Amino acid sequence: MFLANLATYALSHVPTAATWIFQEATVGWDPVSLWRQMGILAKIVVVILFIMSGWSIGVMIDRAMAFSAARKQSRAFAPAVAGALREGKIDEAIKVAERNKKSHLAKVVTAGLQEFKAHGDSADIPGEQIEASKRALERAEAIVHAELKRGLGGLATIGSTAPFVGLFGTVVGILNAFKEISTQKATGLGAVAGGISEALVTTAIGLFVAIPAVMMFNYFTNKVEAFDVEMDNSSSELIDYFLKRRSVRR
Repeated sequence: MFLANLATYALSHVPTAATWIFQEATVGWDPVSLWRQMGILAKIVVVILFIMSGWSIGVMIDRAMAFSAARKQSRAFAPAVAGALREGKIDEAIKVAERNKKSHLAKVVTAGLQEFKAHGDSADIPGEQIEASKRALERAEAIVHAELKRGLGGLATIGSTAPFVGLFGTVVGILNAFKEISTQKATGLGAVAGGISEALVTTAIGLFVAIPAVMMFNYFTNKVEAFDVEMDNSSSELIDYFLKRRSVRR
């Protein structure tokens, strides 16, 4: 008898439960409608994320163009300067470097050659002058390394913080959902749809901003490391050239 009464009670309340679960939501899911339905805090979060995205895209484009130009000009610079140095034409080597100002190798080699040329009038080149050239190369490497890494720190910051900015929007959206429940005295999906949409949209945008930023930061960092190796090799070869030239003069 008890089970029969319980079944009758449950069946009588099925329409009410269905109405609660499938209560029609008045939320539009196109971007314009989602924007209009957002609260002020959620809109601020979205604007911040879009600013972060625009800045990171700008850094990506800038670094991609700079690295591409450095790679292209270095490929033309390396054989040209090597030929000039084999013939002992330091002035010609410097001119070749000046024609390839976007090349990371040219910037480093130019510093060493100019330091070497500054002592070219002496009949002998003592070890101190070789050390001066080496220090000039090291300074140039440090400067070029900093130029190559320009903007990558900000890219890493965006990649690590964008998900948390989106998470803040998620928290705000959930709070708005509970606020709607309290205000409307309703517990259906329609009452919480607006807040839930805010939470999901800000979370998605945060991930959309962060994932490309992290991927491109790692990619560009590997590129910078490869450029550093190339600059180290060029500096070592140039120092060897200076030492050989000094031994010939002796």
